[in-house]
Amino acid sequence: MENEELQNDGLENTPQETEGNTAPIDTPQEVTTTTEATSENINFENRIDLSELQQAVEKLKTELAKVIVGQQDFIELLIVSLLSNGHVLIEGVPGIAKTITAKLFAKTLETGFNRIQFTPDLMPSDVLGTSILNMKTSDFEFKKGPIFSNMVLIDEINRAPAKTQAALFEVMEERQVTIDGIRYVMEPPFMVLATQNPIEQEGTYALPEAQLDRFLFKIKVDYPSLEEEVDILKTHHERKTQKPLEMVNPVMTPEKLMEYKKKTQEVIIEEKILGYIAEIVTKTRTHPHLYLGGSPRASIAVMNASKAFAAINGRDFVTPEDIKKSLYPVLRHRIILSPEREMEGMTTENVIEMILQSVEIPR
Repeated sequence: MENEELQNDGLENTPQETEGNTAPIDTPQEVTTTTEATSENINFENRIDLSELQQAVEKLKTELAKVIVGQQDFIELLIVSLLSNGHVLIEGVPGIAKTITAKLFAKTLETGFNRIQFTPDLMPSDVLGTSILNMKTSDFEFKKGPIFSNMVLIDEINRAPAKTQAALFEVMEERQVTIDGIRYVMEPPFMVLATQNPIEQEGTYALPEAQLDRFLFKIKVDYPSLEEEVDILKTHHERKTQKPLEMVNPVMTPEKLMEYKKKTQEVIIEEKILGYIAEIVTKTRTHPHLYLGGSPRASIAVMNASKAFAAINGRDFVTPEDIKKSLYPVLRHRIILSPEREMEGMTTENVIEMILQSVEIPR
């Protein structure tokens, strides 16, 4: 009974103490609980440590900035594609640093690098390799082609005929090459960077849809601005005889790259964001201005790219803004305009913008 009276007295006194600005008896417990909850929230928000990945990306950008002026979006898309385990098709007129940027990008990674110049007379064996008779052993030995590397730059991919382009189908999708019934697996990381000129069409072979669909991004590189052009001239003047490749140093090992890729895949993406991606891509299949819409591979590409965008910005969760950044480079080469709209001068980017405006952003 006495204990009950004491408890009741304590309950009755609590409001009075509070009114008198005196801390209530259980205030320390409440503060402790609040602190614990705050700590839990902080841990929850930072459950994936992306600081090292961010620093590596900044170092990579810094190295490329030694030679490349501007082109921040181009470089960022290259990094996102690398973290997403995808390939890149780079389109632009000659002389805007498509090839040199790709070469320097490969130089920042401590991996193997090969360049293949596609020409109309190039054969599949010139890319994949061929079996040659060894006179000493009287056996055929497979001599690997230039595709067997980590970073492969294919210059002017639309210069080669269809049979040579088709030689890339298996290696780009499955990371393997099958020759004479023997399967050769590519050593990770493996990434194809292909360039093409959209203006000159004589002596070129348009890439088929199945080939285009294997590229994560199609990056359009534009002319630099006036200020950037002045900086380019200054850079070339100050460089004197120093070669661009000598100015860039490797900043990432294959082991670290694989670690960063794994962390990128762990980035959280909520179900409502997945629904947002699916709704956008589904609308491309029924849009009246489009002859061909995006496939499920396009949806997966948007998801993976948006995770990488979130990761390089230090977030372990995907936002609708990450989706919007990914949509244009992912979809522009996967959807085809109807002939009527193409004749009117409409572009795939216009249709993507229309679809984005029609889909409600998840909250």
